[in-house]
Amino acid sequence: MTERIFNFSAGPAVLPVPVLEEAQRDLLSLPGVGMSVMEISHRSKTFDEIIGRAESGLRELLSIPDNYRILFLQGGASLQFSMIPINFLPKDGSADYVLTGSWGKKALKEAKKAGNVNIAATMADGGFTRVPGNDEISLNPGAAYVHITTNETIEGVQWKHEPDTGSVPLIADASSDILSHAIPVDKYALIYAGAQKNMGPSGVTLVIIRDDLLPRIPDGLHTMLDYRTHVENNSLYNTPNTWGIYIISLVTKWIKDKGGIAGMGRENDEKAQLIYDAIDATDFYRGHADADCRSTMNVTFRLPSEELEKKFTSEATAQGLDGLKGHRSVGGIRASIYNAFPRAGVEALVSFMKEFERKNG
Repeated sequence: MTERIFNFSAGPAVLPVPVLEEAQRDLLSLPGVGMSVMEISHRSKTFDEIIGRAESGLRELLSIPDNYRILFLQGGASLQFSMIPINFLPKDGSADYVLTGSWGKKALKEAKKAGNVNIAATMADGGFTRVPGNDEISLNPGAAYVHITTNETIEGVQWKHEPDTGSVPLIADASSDILSHAIPVDKYALIYAGAQKNMGPSGVTLVIIRDDLLPRIPDGLHTMLDYRTHVENNSLYNTPNTWGIYIISLVTKWIKDKGGIAGMGRENDEKAQLIYDAIDATDFYRGHADADCRSTMNVTFRLPSEELEKKFTSEATAQGLDGLKGHRSVGGIRASIYNAFPRAGVEALVSFMKEFERKNG
């Protein structure tokens, strides 16, 4: 098969075709270098320029202030679940976690292994269909930090505004909606995100960390688990994912050429609205998330029966609409429509939904 299908996978996810084409052209030999980017030394001047472009591209797109460091780490968001409490949760302190879905629960599980954790709010009783209001969050003013997941890929729930945490540092897992819309970075002390949704391939984890957190890190941590190691060595203490960082540099350029974060946000809102309008137009489909908390990245919905859901995904796949099966923990349908997912694919899905209902409703 050489024809590209519409890839609704939650991650690793679709990448921009122009980025893939440029990477393909330069795969064997970077212009003027004579080697593939996967072969060059991470200590070379060539790679210094690549990682510099990736950092400056992200800093420009997200308007990251000068008092924040940008790190390119490994281990995915899952390793950050542990690194954050290891670095910032004192033995005699506690941290607040707000749970809006499955990934927040995973972060909480790891934090509990490192110290005392308070569940400041959980939406589990309602089946994780929304984020809490500020009046529903019980924060400890003395907490070491507050942790949220900005977009839950499994349940399709997204924060539209940051919670008010006062002077307590706010930390966020933004793996599935980073670069998809404007975010006020200065409201966060630390933002982390796996690259494989909107930034690049799997294997790179972006960490944006404010300078004033670094003095809080205790001495004696394992070298690779200490954020200061990576700050002091510009993400080059060990061999980084050179290829992944190269792709991130290309993706940031692609986003800038499309109008930056503002342009990307408008496109994402429009794509998501097309599917939500199709869901809301009938009783045959039922959206999972509350209307004011719906994700623009992961559209989750159900059909009248699991049998119909299996038929839906099977027939959709046969028509080149792949990856629509919901996560095994919740079932249903999930359409992941990240930055690089084309509007034409969304329109094809909506057309399929209407025809499927006509035949099976």
